[in-house]
Amino acid sequence: MQLCALHKRVIGLDVHQAQITACALIEQADGSTRIEHRQFGAFARDRRELAQWATSLQPDEVVMESTGIYWKSPYAALEAVGIAAKVVNARHVKNVPGRKTDVGDAQWLATLSRAGLLRASFVPPAHFRQLRLIARERQKLVGQLASDKNRVHKLLTDDGIRLSVVLSDIHGKSARAMIKALIAGHPPEEVLRLASRRLKASRQELLDALQGNLTDSHCFVLEELMRKIEDIEARIARFEARLLRELQPQRDILALLQTLPGIDLIGAAMLLVEIGSDMSVFGNPDRLASWVGMCPGNNESAGKRKGSKMRKGNSYVRRLLCEFAHAASRTASVFQSKFQALRVRRGHKRAIVAIGHKLLRTIFFMLQRRKYYRDSSVDYEELSVRRNAPRWIKSLTRFGFIAPASA
Repeated sequence: MQLCALHKRVIGLDVHQAQITACALIEQADGSTRIEHRQFGAFARDRRELAQWATSLQPDEVVMESTGIYWKSPYAALEAVGIAAKVVNARHVKNVPGRKTDVGDAQWLATLSRAGLLRASFVPPAHFRQLRLIARERQKLVGQLASDKNRVHKLLTDDGIRLSVVLSDIHGKSARAMIKALIAGHPPEEVLRLASRRLKASRQELLDALQGNLTDSHCFVLEELMRKIEDIEARIARFEARLLRELQPQRDILALLQTLPGIDLIGAAMLLVEIGSDMSVFGNPDRLASWVGMCPGNNESAGKRKGSKMRKGNSYVRRLLCEFAHAASRTASVFQSKFQALRVRRGHKRAIVAIGHKLLRTIFFMLQRRKYYRDSSVDYEELSVRRNAPRWIKSLTRFGFIAPASA
């Protein structure tokens, strides 16, 4: 297949766990093309050798396929010598079936790159890539914490203790103190003294909920789980503190993101390290939604649109957006009314995905324009007057601008 060449010097890299196969296409002065194949190992010295070889060729483009996590260390080695490699989606570079070899894959990548047919995937700056490690591990810990809390609830229910019936959160301050007292062997009447007076449940309801039959095995497992939960909570706090400390230079952007309903400080920080703050790399909100995987795929044939699943994308961002959507659907904003309308027609889950998509598009324009969120359903002037009118009236009365109201 003959393709029009847009670049004169390109390198294609087929990256695997133990080796990197490289193919360079170099256009000569007489118009002919020189093909050079090289193979490198995957260790640090091999990556340095790859970077030196690529630098010596002075390529217009270096392209590699996003193969698992194996592309990351060669990408960093090339980045260290000033080469910004293109990491492309594997779906865009499928070779002809039956002709697959490492050398052939590298040459196919170089051929497509030379013709300008490949579009680079988003790779955040090195600083954000490092912070992604912290944010993603924190997200994993949150999942583990939820799993262990559910296990505690299951063990208590298995033992006949029904704290979850009278308490909204069995891991609140009072509930946790009562569970520890039960594990220590204290009778329910004594455990009841640890309950906060602010709890809505009556004393008799709490006493009935605390009645159970904790065996030694239950106590042992519950005690270990409570220690594990507290340890995970402490680790999450350390991860959050480190993440927020590293993002201090981005505090203005974090404040901007928090003006959107459903986003708190740690949510804004975790989103920022995933998508970055420069929206020009995506170009438009549709590409950002496609990269995240928050938009439906296209499946049209013979003029008919058929059903299609959402494409795969960044699962970490997708999870964050669903959390934001759940929170935003409970706020007095345009997202609440849209969620309620969609839930009737499309169901809860699809409505949440649609709200997450709407939030992502809003985030794109907020970061692009560097403007705070203003909800179309809120009259901010009226809100300001309602909040400040009593104070204004008192000041105007004190200084004699208006007459005091008669008794």
